[in-house]
Order: sequence, then C-alpha cells, then structure tokens
Amino acid sequence: MSVTLNKAAVTFAQSLIREGKLKNDEGHWGQHNPGSKEENAYLEKHEIDEYARWHLGEDKSQNEDNKGRYKFPYGDFKAVHRDGLIAAKERAAQQGYHDIEHAADQLLTALEKKAAQ
Repeated sequence: MSVTLNKAAVTFAQSLIREGKLKNDEGHWGQHNPGSKEENAYLEKHEIDEYARWHLGEDKSQNEDNKGRYKFPYGDFKAVHRDGLIAAKERAAQQGYHDIEHAADQLLTALEKKAAQ
C-alpha cells in the first residue's frame, strides 16, 4: 500500500481553519471520528471527491470511488478537529508517511493559532 498526500485535502483544511470551522478539542479522536454510519450518510448526499477532502492520505491502489482509498481523516464533515490532526500526524509518523505527518503538523499549528485568536 502506497499512501500519498492528498493536497486537495490540505488546501480544504486550510480554508476551513481560516473560516474558523474548527474544534480545538482535547479528547480522543475516537470520540469525534465519524464511523461508517456517518461516512455512508455523508456519501449519500455528497460526491466521493468531497469525502476525499476530509482525508490527508490517498491510497492510489484503491479505486477512486472506494471510500477505503482515503486515509488519515481529520474532521467530522463539518469542522477540522485538533485531535483528528494529532491522530493523523501520529499515525503517519508511525507508518513512515512523512509528507502526511508534516502536513498534519502544519495544519495543527494553524488550527492552534486560529483558536488562540
């Protein structure tokens, strides 16, 4: 499996942060990460490329219309979550995806700066 950085997701997350659509939560990402039910409900109303924007990684060995193609979620389809970015950064570091780790770290810095304003 070769997961690459989803640059469209980074750009989208940056715009959400600028707009203040963020959650500076301190909990565990598992408490906020959308489950399969929420993902499927989102996909009933949105295209797969909109779903993809909520994931920092993309496994290009998977079909584009397969939600399993998209890795490292960072939000709940409404806002960028601090704990989602932390989880993405940590998992990317553990798995050796340094470009995703770096992007998550930059987004985390931007979120924290915006939240402090």
